[in-house]
Amino acid sequence: MMRIFSDYVWRFSLDKKELFLTFDDGPTPEITEFVLAELKKYNAKATFFCIGKNIKNHPEIFNKIIADDHAVGNHTQNHLNGWKTKTNIYIDNFLKCEKTITHFNNSTIKQQLFRPPYGKIKKKQAKEILKKGYKIIMWNVLSADFDTSISEEKCLQNVLRNTKNGSVIVFHDSVKASEKLRFVLPKVLEEFSKKGFEFKAIK
Repeated sequence: MMRIFSDYVWRFSLDKKELFLTFDDGPTPEITEFVLAELKKYNAKATFFCIGKNIKNHPEIFNKIIADDHAVGNHTQNHLNGWKTKTNIYIDNFLKCEKTITHFNNSTIKQQLFRPPYGKIKKKQAKEILKKGYKIIMWNVLSADFDTSISEEKCLQNVLRNTKNGSVIVFHDSVKASEKLRFVLPKVLEEFSKKGFEFKAIK
């Protein structure tokens, strides 16, 4: 998969003890704030792939993410599935989210990062987004915190067993994932901090 879609970012350097935590689908009241508080305990930086309509509904939480020096990325305005959406509609939705981010981002730092919802994107859609200077950020560790059929412990093991130097790890600061996220995130931060890893935002 990584070889076929080599234009996308799946992970970072294997040589450095760095990890890249990412959070999709926020900002979400209480849950995003929980994440920010946990990250702060470890001086950990992360990347939040935000849905435009959630930014619009919760601009104060969005600005808290930025104030805490985390990176923010585009996750479309309405969490669209690229495989099920016509390219022109998908790109319009992506641009709408870009405008929302620009409008509510009170920082001078602009990150051009995009993650397709569900990881599903057509080649044509990706080509347009890459042409606009964006990096498409995928992952190599999926926590599956959104999966109601797995236990909290299984979710934790998904991360602990698969994470290596340079891993991009996916969590969700969403209502659906919140129970597992509250269980897993503190343990992941503690475990990898003990092992000497640094948690960095994607630039």
